[in-house]
Amino acid sequence: MDNIIAKCQEAQQTVDAYYNVAKEQVSKLVLVDGKVSKDHLNQEQHAAHGLAWIATYKETLREMLNWATNLESENRFTEYEKLILQIIFSEYLYQIKTGIPMSQLEAIRPQDLGLKNGLFKEIDNNSFNDLILNGNETKDRLKLANIIRESLSSNNFGSLGLDETSSMIRDQFNKFVDEHVTPYAHEWHLKDELIPMSVIEKMSELGIFGLTIPEEYGGLGMSKLAMCIVTEELARGYIGIGSLGTRTDISSELLLIGGTEEQKQKWLPKIASGEILPTAVFTEPNTGSDLASLKTRATANGTHYSITGNKTWITHGARSDLMTLLARTNPDEKGYKGLSMFLAEKERGSDENMFPSEGMSGGEIEVLGYRGMKEYEIAFDDFKVKKENLLGGEEGKGFKQLMETFESARIQTAARAVGVAQSSMETGLNYALDRNQFGKSIYEFPRVSSKIVSMVTEIMAARQLTYYSAREKDTGNRCDVEAGMAKLLGARVAWACSDNSLQIHGGNGFALEYPISRLLCDSRILNIFEGAAEMQAEVIARRLLTSN
Repeated sequence: MDNIIAKCQEAQQTVDAYYNVAKEQVSKLVLVDGKVSKDHLNQEQHAAHGLAWIATYKETLREMLNWATNLESENRFTEYEKLILQIIFSEYLYQIKTGIPMSQLEAIRPQDLGLKNGLFKEIDNNSFNDLILNGNETKDRLKLANIIRESLSSNNFGSLGLDETSSMIRDQFNKFVDEHVTPYAHEWHLKDELIPMSVIEKMSELGIFGLTIPEEYGGLGMSKLAMCIVTEELARGYIGIGSLGTRTDISSELLLIGGTEEQKQKWLPKIASGEILPTAVFTEPNTGSDLASLKTRATANGTHYSITGNKTWITHGARSDLMTLLARTNPDEKGYKGLSMFLAEKERGSDENMFPSEGMSGGEIEVLGYRGMKEYEIAFDDFKVKKENLLGGEEGKGFKQLMETFESARIQTAARAVGVAQSSMETGLNYALDRNQFGKSIYEFPRVSSKIVSMVTEIMAARQLTYYSAREKDTGNRCDVEAGMAKLLGARVAWACSDNSLQIHGGNGFALEYPISRLLCDSRILNIFEGAAEMQAEVIARRLLTSN
């Protein structure tokens, strides 16, 4: 299509207009006296969560436009990138008009918002309609499929739009993953083994654990964007490596935001060097996302606190040395205000003796995927934490401190999702090119290559939205909505890519010996942790509805 960027810019006007009307419609359904009514929101969950998805598509297309415009200004906007832009716009515009999939079984359509005529008769424009009708034709998908195949030898799936420094960072970790992770990841998964300490030591040498920790505390002081680039590459090799690489980001951010200077000086250098492996201990049985209902008690007793209660879904819980532990210090305060955060030291455990520290016991939770660090349930019975290890030295601040880390955590998860999606796509592509049926590679069949085309375009869209959320975080802007959108879209894209890649494998994809079986299991968790998709959509919707 001629002047694709101009067409997409004009079409974006229709998307913006639709979002504005959608927000107005949902506001009528859930706002009472200008505030979100909990009862109304529960009744109108489908419409409210749908608004979050409409907003996510709007921002995704806008970031794809920014990506394309920047590439064009640098003379890097080739036919490869033009086709990616054209096809993702065509597909997402069509979904906006007819139904955005929120899950395999749910879609948000204009009529779900009370817009019975779909509204588009009043607000659409020529470019919007032209892109829907002509932007995603078979000939264009075949053209992109051929470019993908021809560019495979150079590991090129379209320019990411990164500057030279960011590209160098990506290349460095790409090589690390290809040498030390990818060849071994599936064996770790099948044997349900912890990531070897030898690999963790190599990660320490590369500075992965101190990536975003300021230099004054022993880290590299790099940006959240750099963290995204590194996380994506690590997760491309194995989601467990990607998660382990950024696990320190949660604990270090808690310290940087809420810790005393003494706590920062004591813990951050050890976390940055990899000497200390941290874990997050927040979730409890039967609470899930409802952190206000946490029951684990922390009772002050002389020079220490005594921790009693049960925690679950503790990632890397046994082999860690430091727990960021959320517990209730004020039993009379039933909500968030009674919670405090602790830097709880523990002995490093092993498979043979998971929790050697006094006052702790527990066991492993066997899981489908995401196995490299393992999941645990932990029982605390008079487990002692020094008073000096109360984060910030003040009770009742735990929930607020935790909330301030959620932006980074969700940006991380979005980057991990992009990495898993990329790995799934590459796995499916390589299999399709190597697998011969009826006298030719199965990539020659349009319904196979078309799946790869969809993966490449959606991965680029999720990636650019993730980069945008990271850049917003780096500028110091509030970015909980942007981070939530990136996580929401990235998780869906990762699952779609792994599922379709397994389909390309046919029966072999169902065999445990093929890595795609692991990728399918690994991708499924992304829609659940760091905020389930439904909760994530609700958080986004609340913020959208209360912002001007």
